[in-house]
Amino acid sequence: MAKVEIYTKGYCPYCARALALLRTKGAAIEEYEISMDAPKRAEMIARANGRTTVPQIFIDGQHIGGSDDLAALDAKGGLDPLLAA
Repeated sequence: MAKVEIYTKGYCPYCARALALLRTKGAAIEEYEISMDAPKRAEMIARANGRTTVPQIFIDGQHIGGSDDLAALDAKGGLDPLLAA
């Protein structure tokens, strides 16, 4: 199973949507809550090429993007193969 990392903030509906989708796929998720963690937030921004919104999702180190990007990837059939890797 692929390594899934997601940077989130509390009470973020987009984060909740992305997490729900990943959980329905049975993904093992490593979640980083960055609300009060400046170093983790800086790490996220660096890894996400300057993107500052949450969630930011990575599968096996590959930047997927945010919740809408994840949903689009799933809609075109690209998420399952990444998670199965």
